Amino acid sequence: MNRKLIRPSLSDIQDQMGGQRPQRKKPTPPDQTNAESFYYIKQMQARTPMVVVLNTGEVIRGVIEWYDRGCIKVHRAGEPNLLIMKNAIRYMHKQSDVKNGGDGNYTPPLENE
Repeated sequence: MNRKLIRPSLSDIQDQMGGQRPQRKKPTPPDQTNAESFYYIKQMQARTPMVVVLNTGEVIRGVIEWYDRGCIKVHRAGEPNLLIMKNAIRYMHKQSDVKNGGDGNYTPPLENE
């Protein structure tokens, strides 16, 4: 007894699908956008004075010398340089962004304010 495998041709399958090609999914977005690297490099090249506020509330002023995945190095004039872990940073901003001539102890408003 000879059994013959019957399988539809490619044209039969395309006719059943209505001539449509299977739609491809959009590629997943990249894990990193490199925005953080771009920001750090820009501030390092311009030697922009920065204000770094730590999770403890301590304010550190200086220039970012270098960075890596987990920390930044802040150069401070007349004081020791600091290596700061990124997970210890609450936020940072340019020293020139201090509003109303304040002293840099700017605290952003809460979301419900």
